[in-house]
Amino acid sequence: MPERPGAWLMGTAKHRAIDLIRRRQTLERKHEEIARDIERAQEGLDLDTAIDMEVGDDLLGLIFMACHPVLSKEARVALTLRVLGGLTTEEIARGFLVPVSTIAQRIVRAKRTLAEAHVRFEVPGGTERVARLASVLEVIYLIFNEGYSATAGDDWARPALCEEALRLGRILAELATNEPEVHGLVALMEIHASRLRARVGPSGAPVLLLEQDRSQWDRLLIRRGLAALERAESLGDAMGPYALQAAIAACHARAATAAETDWPRIAALYDAVAQLAPSPVVELNRAVAVGMAFGPAAGLELVDALVPEPSLKEYHLLPAVRGDLLRKLGRSDEARAEFERAASLTQNARERELLHRRAVECAAEGLAG
Repeated sequence: MPERPGAWLMGTAKHRAIDLIRRRQTLERKHEEIARDIERAQEGLDLDTAIDMEVGDDLLGLIFMACHPVLSKEARVALTLRVLGGLTTEEIARGFLVPVSTIAQRIVRAKRTLAEAHVRFEVPGGTERVARLASVLEVIYLIFNEGYSATAGDDWARPALCEEALRLGRILAELATNEPEVHGLVALMEIHASRLRARVGPSGAPVLLLEQDRSQWDRLLIRRGLAALERAESLGDAMGPYALQAAIAACHARAATAAETDWPRIAALYDAVAQLAPSPVVELNRAVAVGMAFGPAAGLELVDALVPEPSLKEYHLLPAVRGDLLRKLGRSDEARAEFERAASLTQNARERELLHRRAVECAAEGLAG
């Protein structure tokens, strides 16, 4: 129990309320802006009716509209996250692993492109909707990620964002019943959301995956996630990136204890993800899995190969992972330096406290050694 339960509950409730108010205000503002655009560009379109008939949710319909093919994929996602997702430019930059200035420029150019092309704001149908689906899935995924692990602030997680992303994903799964990656994304979010209660201690401090009390995991969300994963697997011969990541999450969900986790299978699944959707972050996650499956030395070799990667230069999880592997190898002094560097890079107060604590533990181990 926290030292002051009442204050802790009030603080949590306040943050949840602020998130809800932000989303509602953003949605109302965007409704007004799009309505003005429609009046100029398309006389007679009944936006509310179109969205209700075609998509079934206002915000999801607007996301489909903003993910217009006249924009590059990166610009679509950045613009939609900023304008409709309510994320800050800094939060979006973290998701893309690019400088904040790059995201700001993408958003400005995207708005200019839409204006110059006289884009008609309408809910797409048929093949055009399918063409925009990948961008919509990425938007929902990044909103969930920001909720699951907040970029900055005093809270490690923002459950309200996770709930909103899950809501949109579930609606989309009902709309696109035969799209395996939609069900794969829903499965991924359901299983990850099942851990939210266990990821934060009574005082708000982060609790890492291997240290979580698995009895606190939400079994209903896990069952829903596994069912969505089964649906995704039944719809296609080969699994896509979201379904593969959901299969990784399912490995954790099926393990009664951390020691029972099937790390060799997780490493193999990350190999498959890396082939379909290669990225430095995927490689870093693969290194963690390899380290757990085949020993910290094997994992450290993969992490060291990522150190020169420009996009990971300011990514705090690279030194955090490296510090963890070094610590397991008994190289406490090197591990301490890595944890301190990771703490200096993160903007999240709770995560910074965790990394500082691990650095102190490594220092104590070094003295004892």
